[in-house]
Amino acid sequence: MATGALVCEALQTVLNDDRLFPPDPATRQMARELYAHTRSLPIVSPHGHCDPAALADDLAYPDLASELVTKDHYLLRLLYSHGVQLESLGVEPLDGSAAETDGRRVWRRFADHYHLFRGTPSKLWLDHTLCEVLQVQTPLRGDTADDVYDQVAERLTGESYRPQALYQRFGIEFLATTDGALDSLDAHDRLRKSGWPGRMVPTFRPDDVVDPERPGFHQRITALGELTGEDTSTWTGYLSALRARRATFVNAGATASDHGHPTAATADLSRHDAERLFHAVTRTGTSPADAELFRAQMLFEMASMSVDDGLVMQLHTGAWRDHNLALAARFGPDIGSDIPRSVDYVAALKPLLDRFGNETSLTLIVYTLDEATYSRELAPLAGHYPALRLGPPWWFHDSPEGIRRFYQLVSETAGFANTVGFNDDARSLLTIPARHDVARRLNAGHLAGLVVEHRLADHEALDIAEDLAYRLAQQAFRAAP
Repeated sequence: MATGALVCEALQTVLNDDRLFPPDPATRQMARELYAHTRSLPIVSPHGHCDPAALADDLAYPDLASELVTKDHYLLRLLYSHGVQLESLGVEPLDGSAAETDGRRVWRRFADHYHLFRGTPSKLWLDHTLCEVLQVQTPLRGDTADDVYDQVAERLTGESYRPQALYQRFGIEFLATTDGALDSLDAHDRLRKSGWPGRMVPTFRPDDVVDPERPGFHQRITALGELTGEDTSTWTGYLSALRARRATFVNAGATASDHGHPTAATADLSRHDAERLFHAVTRTGTSPADAELFRAQMLFEMASMSVDDGLVMQLHTGAWRDHNLALAARFGPDIGSDIPRSVDYVAALKPLLDRFGNETSLTLIVYTLDEATYSRELAPLAGHYPALRLGPPWWFHDSPEGIRRFYQLVSETAGFANTVGFNDDARSLLTIPARHDVARRLNAGHLAGLVVEHRLADHEALDIAEDLAYRLAQQAFRAAP
């Protein structure tokens, strides 16, 4: 066994103490020290997709496969690329046709293909989850699938594996979910009234009511009016309805909004032109150009509302969502067929930044799938405008090499303090600790290299490590206790 290797007593496999650390001995030793300083810090999880009802109901997880496989589009996309049908993984087609409902069979199929994930962040996260969180006693392979499934199924029946107990055990201090503009927020309300001491808050995600190209857009505009009592057939009433929903989210504890747009386009139209555009897109047969301009105007309107109500504004761009049209038609959106695409930020964000970029009352956090913009566009923008911050590597780039590239390309121009730490983007509460552990190890390795090169003093690296693991996210998302 290599020096520094730790045999996880439960998993009977090797999890190396130095995983993800640099190979150079001096740099590795510094990384160990930095990681030791941050590994037990509280977790701030300001952007993710955990189900709020799971925490509100605090029921035992019903099935390992549905929790860790069926809802994880990172896993689904790679399995599908090797011919594994999504129905066989428990994903239900929109037409109601049959999908696998036996979790054990789904888990077996996943285990048979687990070798496909070697070298991926998904395997790093899942190995950590199986070992550190679920304490399984067998490495996962096709021939051990049932054994692993049985061990986990037994554990998940225990009180200590209920969602609220796991929240406390993981050291989570702040957990944000992602919720549609029309969501009732019932689970958040129930949890708040229960007296539970943790902090879970909603995030306002209005894409379904601001993007004319989303299926059901017109019906949801009508529903928005019914929900708020505003006349959403008019531009003024529509904006009032959105303000009302934002206020509801703020009252439920929300600290942020989130906007998933194809591009970063923003627009500052006159009231007359905005009204005319609104009436155009709320009719059937909206042109792609009008849809793009409307999304651009709505980003501007959302920034204006954020200045008023204080919600931090997140913008996720650079994804060609649901690139596989046949798959989206069969299963719906967000099942793993997003593909990165190029994005312009310098020109696209200028209308918004001209009006709000110098506002200290606005925080706009930009995430991208276009890594080519890190040093050319985003770092210079964030290194200048007070309102702008850089979100961490996201989706395809939330990986060891992606995180390393991010800091190498942005920190020299924007500094670490113009980033916002780490978002886990998790679909399952069970995987949150693994994602943060990977990020903290990578942060330690990057900072250790700067210390060894005498670009940072030891105490500076310790301070930045704590910022990246905890303080920056806490401050940016206003998540302080």
